[in-house]
Amino acid sequence: MTEYGRGYGSEPWHPEDPLYGDQGSSGGQAQQPQWDGQPAPRYPQQQADPYAQQHYDGGWDTQGGQLPYEPYDPYGQQQPPVDPYSGTSPDYYATPDAYPPPQPQHLRQQQQQQQYQQPPHPQQQNPQYPQQTEPHYGEGAGAGDDWRAEPEPREPEPEHAFFAGGDDDHDDNDPREQRRAGRERRGKKNKKRRSGTACLVVALVFAGAVGTVGYFGYDFFMAHFGSAPDYEGEGSGDVQVDIPDGSTLSDMGQILQREGVIKSVGAFTEAAGDKSLQAGTYSLRKQMSAASAIELMLDPKSRNGLTIREGLRSADVYKLIDTKLHLKKGATEGVAEREAKNLGLPSWANNSSKLKDPLEGFLYPSTYSVGGKTKPAAVLKQMVARANQVYTKYDLEGNARKLKLDSPMQLLTVASLTQAEGKYKHDFVKVARVVYNRLKPDNTETYGLLDFDSTVNYAKSQSTLDTGSVDNLRNFNDPYNTYKFKGLPPGPIGNPGEVALKSAIAPEKGNWYYFVSINPEKTLFAVTNEEHERNRRIYEKEQEKNKQ
Repeated sequence: MTEYGRGYGSEPWHPEDPLYGDQGSSGGQAQQPQWDGQPAPRYPQQQADPYAQQHYDGGWDTQGGQLPYEPYDPYGQQQPPVDPYSGTSPDYYATPDAYPPPQPQHLRQQQQQQQYQQPPHPQQQNPQYPQQTEPHYGEGAGAGDDWRAEPEPREPEPEHAFFAGGDDDHDDNDPREQRRAGRERRGKKNKKRRSGTACLVVALVFAGAVGTVGYFGYDFFMAHFGSAPDYEGEGSGDVQVDIPDGSTLSDMGQILQREGVIKSVGAFTEAAGDKSLQAGTYSLRKQMSAASAIELMLDPKSRNGLTIREGLRSADVYKLIDTKLHLKKGATEGVAEREAKNLGLPSWANNSSKLKDPLEGFLYPSTYSVGGKTKPAAVLKQMVARANQVYTKYDLEGNARKLKLDSPMQLLTVASLTQAEGKYKHDFVKVARVVYNRLKPDNTETYGLLDFDSTVNYAKSQSTLDTGSVDNLRNFNDPYNTYKFKGLPPGPIGNPGEVALKSAIAPEKGNWYYFVSINPEKTLFAVTNEEHERNRRIYEKEQEKNKQ
C-alpha cells in the first residue's frame, strides 16, 4: 500500500503483526493470547463485537461500545471502532482466524505502563495516546503502526505534484504518463510551428507594408519633387486614339499611355497644366513627348476633327466624311456597303434585307480626328468601335431582356425613335414611355401602331413636318412606315446619343400616348386623343405668336 490513495480502513490483520499474538522474547512460535488466563474463543460463522459494553479506564464511554458514527469520516459512513490505546481498528472483513481477540486487563495495564516509559513521538500532541498520529488522507486511522515498536523519525511525506506543480510522482514507465508526455511534446512542437507560421505571416505583412509605402512614397516623391518619365521628340508612325466623353485629364493620360503615345501619365498631366482638352478621336503618333501630344491635340489643323452630332443619319455621316477627306460624292457610302461586315459590328446587329443601312445606329455621335491621309474605312471603324464601347457600358443585351424586347437591336431602335421624336433632351424619358405604350397591342388609342412621322421621313430620305394626310400614309408601302405596319421598324432611323439611349433603357412611368412641344421649356403629354387635340390647338396658337 502506498501512502497516497489508500482506502478508508486499516490494513487486514496478519499473523506476523506483533498484536496478533505474543511472539515471545526469543521470537519463537506465537502463543495464543489469553483472556483472564483462558484461551480466546473462536467463532467461524459469527463473532460478537469485542468492544461492545467495554468501559475504559480513561473515562471514555461509548455508550454501548461504539459511537453511532465516526466524527472524522468525510463521507458520513460507519467506521469500525478504534482502540484508544493502540490507535488501530479491527478489520471487520478479515477472516475469523485473523481477528485479534481482546487482551486481558492486566496485559493492557502492563502495556500502558511500558508505553508511558517510552519517549514521546516528536509529533505527539496528546500524551495519553503516544503512538497515535494524524492519519493520511485516504488511510485508516493508525493503520499499520505498532505501538510497541521503537519510535523512528518519520520522514516527511513528499508534496504531491498537484500541489508542488511538478511531475515527481509520475511514473515514467506508466503508459499513461508516456502518452501524456508525448502529447506535451507534440503540443510544444505545434506551438513552435504556429509561432513560426505567425512570425512568417507578420514578416510578409511587414514586407508588403514596406513595399507599399516605398511604392507610394516613390510615386509621391516623383510627383512632388521629381520629373515623371517622358519621351523626347514628336514621335513617329500613326495611331488613332479614342477619348470618351467625360474623360478627365488623368483618364486621357492613361489611354494615351496604354496606346503607346506617351511614356507616363504624370508627364502628360504636367504638360497639360490647366489646358482644356476635348473628347474625341485623335490621330497621333507613337512615343511622343507629352508636350508634343498636348500641342497636337489642341491644334485644330493637326487635329482635323470631324464632329458627328446626335441623331444624324448614316447617309449624312457619309457625306461629312467625303467632304472631310476630299473624296467624290458617295465614296464613303460605297465603302460602307462593301465593307459593312468588316467594320466590327456586334454579333447581335441585324443583317435583315429589310434594313436600309446595316451601319445605322452604329456610327456613334462624337468628335473624331481625321487626317488628310485617313481612309474612309478607318474612320468608320473608329465610329463603330466607339458605339460598341458605349453599348457594352450600358449593357444593351441585358436591358433588352428586362424590357421584354426581342433583341438589343430593338432597344437601339427605340433610342433612335426617342432621339428623332423628342425635341428636347429633358423630355426624352417621357417620349420613350410614349413609344413603349404605343407598342402595346391592346392599346385602344393607336392599336399597336406608332404613327411617327419620323419613320416616314426616314423611309423617304427626307426631313419635313408635312408628311401628308393620314389616309395617304396608310397606303405608303414601306417596312419603315409605322402608319401602316405595327410595331418597331426593321432598325434604327438614326444614330442616337447617350441621353436618348439612357431614356430608352429607363423611361419614366406614365400612361401617355401623345405629346406636342409648345416651346423649349414646355412639352404637353396626353393620355387620350381628345386631350391631345386640345394640346394641338395650344401649339398652333403658340406658332402664330412666334410668326408675328
